[in-house]
Amino acid sequence: MTALHDLSATELLSAYRSRALSPLEVARAVLAHIAAWEPHLHATYALDARQALAQAEASQARWLAGTPQGALDGVPVMIKENIATQGVPVPLGTAATELVPAPVDAPPAARLREAGAVILGKTTMPDYGMLSSGLSSFHALTRNPWDLRRNPGGSSAGAAAGVAAGYGPLHVGTDIGGSVRLPAGWCGVFALKPSQGRIPIHPPYAGRVAGPMTRTVEDAALLMATLSRPDARDTMSLPYQPIEWQRLDRDIKGLRIGLLLDAGWGLAVEPEVRAAVEAAARAFEAAGAIVTPIAPFTTRAMVEGIDDFWRTRAWLDIGALPEARRAKVLPYITAWARGGAALSGERVFRGYSMMGAMRDATVGACLPFDMVFSPTAPIPAFAAELPGPTNDPATPFEHIAFTLPFNMSEQPAASIDCGTTASGLPIGLQIVGRRFDDLGVLQVARAWERLRAPQRPWPTPPRPAAN
Repeated sequence: MTALHDLSATELLSAYRSRALSPLEVARAVLAHIAAWEPHLHATYALDARQALAQAEASQARWLAGTPQGALDGVPVMIKENIATQGVPVPLGTAATELVPAPVDAPPAARLREAGAVILGKTTMPDYGMLSSGLSSFHALTRNPWDLRRNPGGSSAGAAAGVAAGYGPLHVGTDIGGSVRLPAGWCGVFALKPSQGRIPIHPPYAGRVAGPMTRTVEDAALLMATLSRPDARDTMSLPYQPIEWQRLDRDIKGLRIGLLLDAGWGLAVEPEVRAAVEAAARAFEAAGAIVTPIAPFTTRAMVEGIDDFWRTRAWLDIGALPEARRAKVLPYITAWARGGAALSGERVFRGYSMMGAMRDATVGACLPFDMVFSPTAPIPAFAAELPGPTNDPATPFEHIAFTLPFNMSEQPAASIDCGTTASGLPIGLQIVGRRFDDLGVLQVARAWERLRAPQRPWPTPPRPAAN
């Protein structure tokens, strides 16, 4: 029998309807499983078993009365800590933040609560979300459940580790340069970075989105139906569309796929990663898709300009902190941000303009295709203790060359597991659609779930050492 913590959200809802399971017993089982894993992973923040069980008990009463509150009633969910939940401080991954309880739920949390989801707590992230790592000055080091010596990636570090480890079926992360896709790829789970504005978020800004992180495409689609509901607080949000998110079947015969294996800058794609992505493309080709290689379309100048802008923006915040608080920021982040302290206004403006240049190049390169495939990351998961693969604040973005362009272009992009290295580390395939074709990306990802080999067993908590 499948363990309760391994059941999908879709399976849980079916079991609640038939009364084969109750939200309360599921919440207890998931919390017990988290307790077994958490001393090793450190993926949670503000985990609140008492509140979660109270929510589950209320959900159970609604199901027994035949009056479920919403589409996710009783399903366990965890939320990245930079998405505000009422009454819980938002540390932003850094010890420099003053811990003040959030006055209201941010839009994703509000939609989940309205839908009856059981919010177990929050998941970890690095300082200010500016690392693809589980390293933080506030949270304990978050590790990868497939290999505790490895990093889960970030900045949605705890979410990706939690999905792979079975911390409930539904998680929500955020992404501004790859922060749901990179950790999803390194932890072997599914994540969707939707089109900019598809999921309302607050505060909104260029490139930033919230996105579902799950074990299955079907669960991500279920979550999208709730998260994409409107919220006027997001002044950059798209007009609400009642998309049929569960319509995942799609004929891929004739699908035009562009295959990007060289980003034009950044770390070289390791042979095992390249081989796994190429094998996925060949499987689609054998199923009738038309696969065409794509030449690089972004440049070193583009990313260096964006880096100038992001450093300056970060330094305006970090440099304004009182000295005692600034000293608490992860030194790697301070060193990186300080690089923007003395940049001229002209250089910062030119850097900001590179966001538009990258957007134009990305959209233009993708136009001939229905979908674009690439590696999610050029390398497998790196050492757990590092802030990033290069461990150098002068070269912080070498691993995001495949993910960053699609934040700038506002296109939907997903990461889905497509293989493992010889040592058993997951490899992520990135699937990118045209702007607004979020459903199409989910459909092609679902097609890959059917084409690929069956999911290997999920990792389990280390057994206690024998006395």
